[in-house]
Amino acid sequence: MSSLPVLFVDHPFPDLYRDLVDDRATIVGSGTDDGLVRADAVIAGAVRHWNAAEFALAPSLTVISRVGVGYDNVDVADAHAAGVVVCNAPLAPMVSTAEHTIALMLAVTKHLPHQMARSNGGLKGEPVGRALELDGRVLGLVGLGRIAGRVAVAAQALGMRVIATDPGIAESPVDGVDLVGLNELLAMSDVVSLHAPALPSTIGIIDADALERMQPGSYLVNCARGPLVDHDALLAALDAGHLQGAGLDVTDPEPLPAGHALLDRHDVVVTPHIASATVAGRRRLYEHAIDNALAVLAGRPASIVEPPA
Repeated sequence: MSSLPVLFVDHPFPDLYRDLVDDRATIVGSGTDDGLVRADAVIAGAVRHWNAAEFALAPSLTVISRVGVGYDNVDVADAHAAGVVVCNAPLAPMVSTAEHTIALMLAVTKHLPHQMARSNGGLKGEPVGRALELDGRVLGLVGLGRIAGRVAVAAQALGMRVIATDPGIAESPVDGVDLVGLNELLAMSDVVSLHAPALPSTIGIIDADALERMQPGSYLVNCARGPLVDHDALLAALDAGHLQGAGLDVTDPEPLPAGHALLDRHDVVVTPHIASATVAGRRRLYEHAIDNALAVLAGRPASIVEPPA
């Protein structure tokens, strides 16, 4: 009988990444509950919610390792109570997500959906030069973790001044990025980009009041978590012309239902939570998730999510 550790994958495991396991472990599950009872580790996607009831189904479980940064779908307190270590992969999506953030910022500030509609014959008349030149403009980052730090460097290369707000740090880890309060950031920024986790203190942080504090004619980008933004308030700010546009890789709900008012607007770009889904980024997510799980099982250092106080 094999002595290899058993990794339960709670979603269909892509054959493309089978080589990341090879003879290091045995993969079970892959979208079914087969093998959960003998699983040493779970490789968790973003859909299934893992709590005390789920952990009770896996008496041998030692670690649950997320294929991603966020762990909203894992009850860390329940895991801790069950003796299960929770891991995430904070470095894996950093490059791809930062690039996607810059791509959304450029798409909306250059009014690309509007101009594409013009090219396709959907809009008539002379073009209006409303696109924003980013050189010399201010980018405000809500959260200054790894992804936001990389966004900051890219934005500085475009000639932007970058400011940030993050209650979790005392001084900026990125040269040339000034830390300010949230209200100051909203008032100063031509583009506000969200990089905070979904916590009780951050859910709905961009509400009607926050949007009103943003500069007239400014833009919002969100590649973090959908619940950070009140979408009804966002629509109202766009309809009123207070905001010029928004780029969203994450929404609430996710995905948005067909016919949602945020879809098919010329001032909004919505992508389906795929910021990290480059070829390199997806492989890195699975690589880090598997490596974390096997490291915990072997007693080696891993990227561990601390249980709540």
